[in-house]
Amino acid sequence: MLNVTSLLGRPSSSDGLRYGAGGGPARAAERRPVVVWNCTRRCNLACRHCYSDSDARRHPEMTGDEAVAMLRDIAAFGAPALLVSGGEPLLRPDVFEMIAEARSLGLAVTLSTNGTMVTPAVARRLSDLGVRYAGVSLDGVGAVHDAFRGRRGAFERSLAGIRALRAEGVRAGVRVTLSPAAIAALPDLLDLVEREDVGRACFYHLVPAGRGTAEAPERAGTVRAAVHAIFERAERWVHEDRHVEVLTVDNYADGPALWLRLAARDPDRAAAVGRALAWNGGARNAAGVGLAAVDWEGWVRPDQFWPGATLGNVRARPLSQIWTDPPPPLRALRRRAERLAGRCGTCRFRPMCGGGLASRALSAGGDLGAPDPACHLTDAEIRAAA
Repeated sequence: MLNVTSLLGRPSSSDGLRYGAGGGPARAAERRPVVVWNCTRRCNLACRHCYSDSDARRHPEMTGDEAVAMLRDIAAFGAPALLVSGGEPLLRPDVFEMIAEARSLGLAVTLSTNGTMVTPAVARRLSDLGVRYAGVSLDGVGAVHDAFRGRRGAFERSLAGIRALRAEGVRAGVRVTLSPAAIAALPDLLDLVEREDVGRACFYHLVPAGRGTAEAPERAGTVRAAVHAIFERAERWVHEDRHVEVLTVDNYADGPALWLRLAARDPDRAAAVGRALAWNGGARNAAGVGLAAVDWEGWVRPDQFWPGATLGNVRARPLSQIWTDPPPPLRALRRRAERLAGRCGTCRFRPMCGGGLASRALSAGGDLGAPDPACHLTDAEIRAAA
C-alpha cells in the first residue's frame, strides 16, 4: 500500500507503521500483521471483479464464538488493525457484535463495504462503535458502476452511504479497483472524490482471483497512465491543502514510479521517498509479514488473493501461532526475495518494490521467484544505473 499524499508531504497517522516515521517498529519486518477478515461470503451485488466470488447464497462461516476467539488472539498478538470485509460484511447478522468485541479488545477497526446497506441508522451505529474508517467500493459513476455491480441503483445507494457515514462523523473513503471499466471512468471518479469532499481514496490494482480472473488486464502503458493521473491529482490536492488521503494498493511498481516522477522534478523529495520506500520494503514485508487474511471459514492466507496452499485454519490453530511457527508455504513466501528472477532479479528498485505481488505472479502460472506480470516499469527504468 503506497500512501501517495504522505510521500508527497502530507503526513498520515499510519506513517510510523508504513514508513518508520514518527514511531512504530524499528524494522518493517518486525511488524505484526494487519488482519483482513472476510467475515462472510454473502453479498447483495454481483461485481464482475469479486476476488471472493461472493453471491447472495448462504455459505458456511465461523460462528460468533469462533470469531471472538480469533479476535482475542490477534489482539493479544498485537495486530495493529482489523479490516472487516466480505462479501458484504453488513450481511453477517452479528457483524456489529463482532466489531464491538474487536473495539473492546483495543483493535482499530475499519470496514470495507459496497455502501448500499449503509443507512443513517447503520452509519450512526458504526460511529457509536468507534469504527475509524469505512471504505466504499466504486467502479464508476452512475450507470457505469451499476452495470459493473450488476444492480440498477447501486451507485446512488453507495453514494448515499458515503454521505450518511460522513454525517455521523465516520471517516469515509472511496475504494476503486483499477479494472478496464474503472480506468476509463477514472476522471469522473477523481472528480467525485473532490466534489463530495471524500477524505480518502484508495486505488487497488486488479488481481486475478475469483470472478476477477475473467477481467482482462489492461496493458502496462494504460495502467501507468492511470497511476500518473492519480499522482497528478494527489499532487494538486496536496498543493491546494485539501484533506484527501490518496493511496494505491497491490502493485509495488507504483512506489518506484512515484520516485521516478519526483526525481525529475524535486530531487530532495525523491530522496526522502526513496528512503521511506526502502524502509517499507514493498512486497517483501507485506503479505505474509505485515498482512494476513482470514476468510469466512477461518482459513488463513498471506493476502486475500493468494492462490496457493492455505496456511491453516484459526479454528484449529491460532493465527498468532501460524505467524510465529509458520508452515512451509509461509516460510517460502518470506524467503521469496532470495528467489527473484527475470526482470526482478536485476531490477534496481528491488529494495523499494520487493518483487511485486506474489499472488499475482503465482496466478499467472509462475512460481514465487517469477516477476509480477502487472509491473508497469519499463526495461530502461529498471536497468541498474551505470
